[in-house]
Amino acid sequence: MSTYPSGEVQIHVRGIPFVLNRELLALRSSRVAALLKENPCQDLSYVLRDIPADPETFELVVRFCRGFELNLSTDNIVPLCCLAHYLGMTESHSVDNLLKKALTLFGERVLPSWNESVKALRASEKVAKQAMHLGLVDACLESIIGKALADPHLLGQPIRPWTSGVDIEDDEDYKPNVRRRLFVIDWESESLSTLSLRLYTPIIDAMVKHKVPSQYVAASLCEYVKKWGFSGNTGGGETSIYKRNAQREVIEAVERLLPRERGLVPCSLLSEMLRFSVSLEASSDCKNGLEIRIGTQLDQATVEDLLIPSQGYAKETQYDTECVRRILKNFYRNNTSLDIPGIIKVSELMEEFLVEVASDIDLRISTFVSLAEMAAVTSRGTRRSSDGMYRAIDIYLDKHKHLTEAEREEACQMLDYQRMSPEALEHAARNERLPLRVVVQVLFVGQLQLRETITRKAEAEEEEEEDEEEEEEEGGGVELGCSEGGGVRREMEKMGSKVMELERECHVMRKEIEKGKSIGGKQMKGGVSMWKTMKRKFGCISSKHNSSCQVNKKRAHPI
Repeated sequence: MSTYPSGEVQIHVRGIPFVLNRELLALRSSRVAALLKENPCQDLSYVLRDIPADPETFELVVRFCRGFELNLSTDNIVPLCCLAHYLGMTESHSVDNLLKKALTLFGERVLPSWNESVKALRASEKVAKQAMHLGLVDACLESIIGKALADPHLLGQPIRPWTSGVDIEDDEDYKPNVRRRLFVIDWESESLSTLSLRLYTPIIDAMVKHKVPSQYVAASLCEYVKKWGFSGNTGGGETSIYKRNAQREVIEAVERLLPRERGLVPCSLLSEMLRFSVSLEASSDCKNGLEIRIGTQLDQATVEDLLIPSQGYAKETQYDTECVRRILKNFYRNNTSLDIPGIIKVSELMEEFLVEVASDIDLRISTFVSLAEMAAVTSRGTRRSSDGMYRAIDIYLDKHKHLTEAEREEACQMLDYQRMSPEALEHAARNERLPLRVVVQVLFVGQLQLRETITRKAEAEEEEEEDEEEEEEEGGGVELGCSEGGGVRREMEKMGSKVMELERECHVMRKEIEKGKSIGGKQMKGGVSMWKTMKRKFGCISSKHNSSCQVNKKRAHPI
């Protein structure tokens, strides 16, 4: 055996000095031995100045060379393997050397356990390049993937589908692993969300390729994006560029990895991802992908999920209405099975969204009409009332008092009077914010509904009378309830006369409106006069009653 000059060497590892005998180090390290063989007077402190290790790991090497017992754990085993390999502490140089000890412990303690594999993989971040070269990262990945295939619950509890009617106690996919809980009560699986994105991404990619159940993959991805994608704020003022870039990378990666099945991820989370992707200036593919995902399950969304703030300095509205339009198009593009319940829910959702944005003072009349048309299209064929549409229009007119008569008529053009409830019609008849032409239409529809109601009641009364007559004739009775039936008939005739009178008055008022339009400059004055005259004729106000529908502010919308 070659002899080396006696003496000690001082090596600095990240500013921490370590004193070690040159011969002891050379006996265990083939790298050091080779350096001293070539140049016995070599200054090891200079040669090993860039040693790839932290002080804690190098201290283990020093203790091993001095013959002390080592305290090896999952947290230090991977860095120690990498340092031992760098120093050449192999069996070919010295029997029972450090690299063999570390690799044996890695195979016996780390790889058989999910938690230890995740912890070791997390620790490999410090020496990622060396760990990948040695195959330690791949070994941990294979171990984690194999265990996830055997027990997907290790990835986390899947998000329960909102449409599921199965009780959670009876659903096997949502039960904790009973066997694991039985034998290790306090055991909790280590979360993959603790890993960096460059380690987490290949794991999920591999799990998707190996057909790990998508609901568990989605659960892990949701946990990851909540932890790393939504941290901090999205304003950009107080968040560093580095952090914003990291968040953007996380959201883009998670969107790409999310399974395509409908309903695996809640709309609320997808919407939050979309908000952050817009503010963080994520790629177009990421934003489009999220809009498509929300569109495919739009019937599961709430109005809060559609309130995507407008971005940029030149924003004209508070919320991004064009984004909502694209999401709605995606819904219809991906729903070809005529899902009537889903269409009804989307129709209700769009009306709620219209009500929400109607109070935006910056919302232009053209944008509002466009959104109203969009909401009206979704309600076609659903036989739903137009009360939601009326409420949105009323709010818009109330918040935009500067609109001309023509613009107010334009805002009301999507209102279907035939589908308004009696309560909404009654409110509209007293609503001074509505254009006069719209009020006339409302009154006509109210009259028609009143006539239909009278007719149905009269027919029902006649049928009841005929049934009573037949029963009394069969029973030998002679007396009929003529007086009662005659009284009902007289009431019906009175109501019918009132309807006819209202129709005549409305016909007269229509002519007055048309006449007022032809006058030109006198139109406004005549319009106000006609408004008051008409409301008195139809019983909406009296000389002692204020004509404004804002008299009772608390009862602004009875619908």
